[in-house]
Amino acid sequence: MSRAFIFPGQGAQTIGMGRDLAEAYPEARAVFDEVDAALGEKLSDLIWEGDIADLTLTANAQPALMATSLAAMRALEAEGVAISAASYVAGHSLGEYSALTAAGALSVGDAAKLLRARGEAMQAAVPVGEGAMAAILGLDLAAVRDVAEKAAQGEVCAAANDNDPGQVVISGAKAAVERAVDIAKEAGARRALLLPVSAPFHCALMEPAAEKMAQALSETDINTPAVPLVANVVAEAVDDPAVIRSLLVDQICGSVRWRESVEWMVAKDLTEFWEIGAGKALSGMVKRIHRGAVLGNVGTAADAKAAAEKLNG
Repeated sequence: MSRAFIFPGQGAQTIGMGRDLAEAYPEARAVFDEVDAALGEKLSDLIWEGDIADLTLTANAQPALMATSLAAMRALEAEGVAISAASYVAGHSLGEYSALTAAGALSVGDAAKLLRARGEAMQAAVPVGEGAMAAILGLDLAAVRDVAEKAAQGEVCAAANDNDPGQVVISGAKAAVERAVDIAKEAGARRALLLPVSAPFHCALMEPAAEKMAQALSETDINTPAVPLVANVVAEAVDDPAVIRSLLVDQICGSVRWRESVEWMVAKDLTEFWEIGAGKALSGMVKRIHRGAVLGNVGTAADAKAAAEKLNG
């Protein structure tokens, strides 16, 4: 049975995530130690015992979620499940870095440094309060693009995340996104609500962050992944390191084409999707995209053992 390992993005963070993995598996503990060493601070203390407001800061959440995903992957590997058990890897936004690290394209330390830089660059790109994001529920991508176009009025407003058939997230200038919320409701959206985010991700306002990430990525070794990555911005598989480097830059301003990425994998006869890391948000999206999908999660030590029984069987 063909399967993908998928890796969550921002919003999945919780205090305590990954702790029981680190306690049960030395290989998982080593991931957190490696991230702490790469960043020169005890991010693991914040993840396990800190304040959720601090963990939610973009510059902390991004490396923290990657660390938790990689700890889960290392636990799976300790149970005899290699990355090659998947036909593809994919990740939602920052989850692409987790996917690439799991597939051996990036080292854990380099991924941590890149995600810290990415979080800081994205936060610095737009002054707090000038950008916004909103989730539009019950309208498809074409309808949301039409809403964003009407709301823009000379400002940036764009579809940022095409998550599933009934959920598209828009991003842009605060006033434009607020107008879009009203227009979406008038257009028949089931719900349209502003999201509690600190910056307008995945839109043209992130251009300063893309420039910083182009520089950081140019100085980072990227290997050919052991398993192809289904990339956010093209919604198809890539494995050339030069292409991956370029797409990671494009991803900063480009939209996360998650629905299309899952549809692409389903068209390749993938039937099984295992979410590796914190939360189950991606599993919910996959189910809404493809009702026949077989879903699994690996976020705890018990999950790793249960997943290994199925995947090794």
